[in-house]
Amino acid sequence: MPRVQYLLISPEEAGQKVISFLQRKTRKNIPYSALMRWIRTGQVRIDGKRVKPFDRIKAGQKVRIPPYAALLESENEILSHQKLDIVFEDEQFLVVNKPSGLPVHPGSGHKDSVIQCLRFQFADDLFPPTPVHRLDKDTSGLLLVARSFSFLRTMQKIWSKQVKKYYLAWVKGVWPHKNWVKLENRLFVRKDSAKSRSAKKVVVSSRGKLARARAFLVRVHSGCSLLVLRLETGRTHQLRVQLAMKNHPIIGDLRYGQQEPSPLLLHAFQLSWPGYGFFSLPSWPGTFKVKKEWLACASAN
Repeated sequence: MPRVQYLLISPEEAGQKVISFLQRKTRKNIPYSALMRWIRTGQVRIDGKRVKPFDRIKAGQKVRIPPYAALLESENEILSHQKLDIVFEDEQFLVVNKPSGLPVHPGSGHKDSVIQCLRFQFADDLFPPTPVHRLDKDTSGLLLVARSFSFLRTMQKIWSKQVKKYYLAWVKGVWPHKNWVKLENRLFVRKDSAKSRSAKKVVVSSRGKLARARAFLVRVHSGCSLLVLRLETGRTHQLRVQLAMKNHPIIGDLRYGQQEPSPLLLHAFQLSWPGYGFFSLPSWPGTFKVKKEWLACASAN
């Protein structure tokens, strides 16, 4: 039988809103409305006192959580034992080299995800490892993961202005520009209620959000071009749509390129912010293999 839990807040967990803490602790198995009801009816208490949903928790406090069926046994059955490639690890964060084909978040018909892999690989972490940003399921490369709430909040504050994100992509056709080129569109997510969320498609529209990136030609081979791409905003499918709009779809992009089936050749290869920098070459085979020395000329302007 489930019992009341009393949880001592660690420094890694401190600073979260009560409702966010509950969502992470229950692994989102409990509906948001139910968690709010727990708080409203006094079933959740901190140091014996009633709380509000958006109060922030502090290290050393003791949180009471009512009994609930966490469904942990059924969840453990689908937890992946796949070990992720960890590029860097310390007490505050991880940098993961995400493989193509693995979604960051569970759901949409996928039984496996980066989050589930992390939950298995870092089961003893008091703060569940939480991705700071997203990569598409079929995009490979560097993914930043917070191991404390304070680091997560810090990175969210500086993400748009101080964090630099570079990608590599092989695209169809010969890219005509020799210097850095600006890519700028307004992108709108077109929803089709008759289809699953995974079937959504992004289109250029005046109703959309501004999307900015830059592109630089690295190499041309067999009618294809290797580009370095600097992402300046993080819109859904942004680079895939912007390159397709220029008639240079990314190789392997079935949704926007209408090409023959193959892996999506889009890889997040460089991630940096003040004091830190990380680099990862893609494991693309044969003709599409990338050499590090090719990228020296692609310094951002």
